Amino acid sequence: CKESIVTSLLARGAQVVRAPAAAEWEALLPGCDGVLLGNGPGDPKDLPQLVDRIRKLFAFRAGSLPLFGICLGHQLLARAAGAETYKLPFGHRSHNQPVLDLMSRRAFVTSQNHGYAVDDATLPADFTPWFVSLNDGTSEGMRHRYRPIFSVQFHPEAAAGPRDTAFLFDEFLRMVNTLKSSQAVRS
Repeated sequence: CKESIVTSLLARGAQVVRAPAAAEWEALLPGCDGVLLGNGPGDPKDLPQLVDRIRKLFAFRAGSLPLFGICLGHQLLARAAGAETYKLPFGHRSHNQPVLDLMSRRAFVTSQNHGYAVDDATLPADFTPWFVSLNDGTSEGMRHRYRPIFSVQFHPEAAAGPRDTAFLFDEFLRMVNTLKSSQAVRS
């Protein structure tokens, strides 16, 4: 996970526990209020065991655990949900890749460094495409329709514009705090 992702969370008052993908991170889950799946190199198809472990997060705490995926984390979340990924002919590598938020219809300039993409046509019905590349129409993000799960292909921590998509960290922490507040009321 890039240090700038951790810094983005810490700057917003979050406490961060880091765990490598190969670690026994499931044991840490009872003490966590949300999970961010970070970037990494490689083809997500080469990580089927990790995808199986991530799939179990969808059921943790009855599906209410906030999940946020960035870059490879986006691809792994999509595969865990049942979607397919594929290799891009040339990849997206630069600090000025335009994406469109399909909900707000607002465009953002993003930083990207990936060679694989999620096939939006294979997303299950409970997920919806969220961002799309304005260069080639490929998937740049997805959201669960009713659970606190979302992911983006680009790097919101990289601040391609002034702070174009840094709001995604705010949204993730808002989901975490909403869940924590509702659990405190039930206690």
